[in-house]
Amino acid sequence: MLDPKTFLDTLKSNGISFTCGVPDSLLKNFCACIADDGEDIIGANEGSCVALGIGHHLATGGVPLIYLQNSGFGNTMNPLLSLADKEVYAIPMLMMIGWRGEPEVKDEPQHVKQGRVSEALLESMEIPYVILSDDQHQAEKQVQEAFRVMKGESTPYALLVRKGTFDKYKSQGEEEPVANYMNREAAIELMLSKMDESDIVVSTTGKSSREVFEIRVKHGSGHARDFLTVGGMGHASQIALGIAVSRPDRKVYCLDGDGAMIMHMGSAAIIGTQQVPNYRHIIVNNGCHESVGGQPSVGFEINFQKITEACGYKKTHLATNEEQLNQIWETFAAESGPTMLEVRTTKDSRTDLGRPTTTPRMNKEDYMRNLQQ
Repeated sequence: MLDPKTFLDTLKSNGISFTCGVPDSLLKNFCACIADDGEDIIGANEGSCVALGIGHHLATGGVPLIYLQNSGFGNTMNPLLSLADKEVYAIPMLMMIGWRGEPEVKDEPQHVKQGRVSEALLESMEIPYVILSDDQHQAEKQVQEAFRVMKGESTPYALLVRKGTFDKYKSQGEEEPVANYMNREAAIELMLSKMDESDIVVSTTGKSSREVFEIRVKHGSGHARDFLTVGGMGHASQIALGIAVSRPDRKVYCLDGDGAMIMHMGSAAIIGTQQVPNYRHIIVNNGCHESVGGQPSVGFEINFQKITEACGYKKTHLATNEEQLNQIWETFAAESGPTMLEVRTTKDSRTDLGRPTTTPRMNKEDYMRNLQQ
């Protein structure tokens, strides 16, 4: 396996001085090393990271490093093809892509197809790439070749990173103080318990949906009321809006996350301007990308209430503890939407947290039967 610090030094010795990306569990040890280095931007989404990299190149002539998971590669396609491509602005940039769903490697359903077509996508976009070796000497040669191609052809270049390529890395940063917020699973369980039987839930990708599933198992209440958005980070709020518009007789709750909300924040403008009375937007904010390694988001540094109010939400609320959540809930549930409730939570989750035992297809079919009642 590659030592993250040694590999980062290799990149820097070849000219990398700017790093930006969206965290990925396959790259978490390398990302932790970058964070300790202190020169990193965690972007809103993968496409905006490409744009940040373009800005860095325009300002300095340097080659940026953009890291991401292959499931977010779709967000990069427009800026890569319409801006960075050598037939347009010809921007050299090195992309490090976590290869989730690699063929022959067991992974979650939402990663299987994306993993199978990752190489084909790069080839169809005419982006040169290599599968990063886990041997340090060979990896150094690959990086040197990547820079030769990038600088010679003024083109983006990709390193596909397999699971287990990087060795473990212990962050040198100080432990963050634990905020006196609610545990996320406890907060979700409390909110689910307060919803009516006819209410509909759409939960965002990551640990939140896994917790929703296990809470339903715990209480034996079934899963037909919950759409578990196991992929498509940032799109749960628009799925929920599509349901709310189409079924005005059912109250729709979107259980969103801070990172997901930030990734496609423009969705808030569409929710606000649609003025759908049965729409309830819950942002469970733990200030980090917990599902892929716990890297920080800017969730605690921005004001979701002011943002959603400016987008046209009728009412907004903030709860930082169980007492506040209990006090706010009845009003929040009764208000005419769209409304928003931000619930601040800690980032600790159970080490034994499982995954849904039903397939996405089964979840969809059960959910649609419930909606058709």
